[in-house]
Amino acid sequence: MKSNDNSTMATIIRKKEHNFQPNPNKIDGFRLWTDTTRKTKGVAPQYLNFDLRRLDPHQCNAPYHFHRYAEELFLILSGSATLRTPSGFEIVQEGDLLFFEAGESGAHQICNHTEEPCFYLDMRSSIGYDVCEYPDSDKIILIPNGETFRKSEQHPYFEGETAVGKIWDKLKESEKR
Repeated sequence: MKSNDNSTMATIIRKKEHNFQPNPNKIDGFRLWTDTTRKTKGVAPQYLNFDLRRLDPHQCNAPYHFHRYAEELFLILSGSATLRTPSGFEIVQEGDLLFFEAGESGAHQICNHTEEPCFYLDMRSSIGYDVCEYPDSDKIILIPNGETFRKSEQHPYFEGETAVGKIWDKLKESEKR
């Protein structure tokens, strides 16, 4: 049924239209593919972030991590993989729904230890920014800009700020020039 007006209608992405492309900047062992069709069809979600993913045999989706300000939900569409969480390892397969809450208890990683691709829908909440933490490597990443830091190198808030008078004097001196 076609609409006779110019109002927005649902966008349908047919299975035969899927165009999986490798995620940039991934390395061996973490080669994840994402369907780019929604972008080419102009689907730009305002509130609902989602991607259709393909995880090839002997690859992991990402290093073991958790999000401080985002929740994730994976729906395994076909194939199977091994899920790592704080509770250990578990096989997940077609039809399984995986929910990862924000914070350490939602830490996760999936690796495809089979000989067939695993396809899954990745949905996540977003408030415009996030801090993603990687317990295995002691890193944190600021999202969306991607700046990466070692968590163990935390510093007191006022470190380097105690000589505010000298900083101001320097700034005033440079303004005179």
